[in-house]
Amino acid sequence: MINGRVLLLNGSSWEPLAVISVPRAMNLLLAGKAFTVEESGRFLRTVSQRFAVPSVIALRTFINVPRRRASWSRKGVMIRDNYTCIYCGARAGSLQRGKVLARSDLTIDHILPRSRGGRDQWTNTACACTACNHRKGDRLPHEAGMKLRSEPRTPRTSYLVIAVGSGQDSWKQYIEF
Repeated sequence: MINGRVLLLNGSSWEPLAVISVPRAMNLLLAGKAFTVEESGRFLRTVSQRFAVPSVIALRTFINVPRRRASWSRKGVMIRDNYTCIYCGARAGSLQRGKVLARSDLTIDHILPRSRGGRDQWTNTACACTACNHRKGDRLPHEAGMKLRSEPRTPRTSYLVIAVGSGQDSWKQYIEF
């Protein structure tokens, strides 16, 4: 049997539900409960037939999944923000001030500083390079003359679970934070 993983999307909303095994995906396809969205380029062969192995499948019907709140974490904030500074847009791996910006050069910034009652929450924290975080200091962004490139928001749990340490390139367009 072919090893691998397949991204399962919800019907009609195309929201990521889970990462499943190839055998489970093939069972859903053969039972008519799902259809192929993206193929992996590999094939599963039987004596008389050849089946394309999917990379992404979607259910034919919508399944109501209750929303679960993602618990806040530093790593989760970094992943949500794609290791990119919310103020200047510097990204880990890019050339910044004559050197390559490493992930360790990025920090978590509290939009409303902790000293003013800011908490470790998805909507109050963002990824920032050390230079921007130092420049902002213990002030609000507008007090420091800085603008947020985007508004921090709470991600869906499923997106973080799927995105952490996994993912094929073909999945990226279906997994958004």
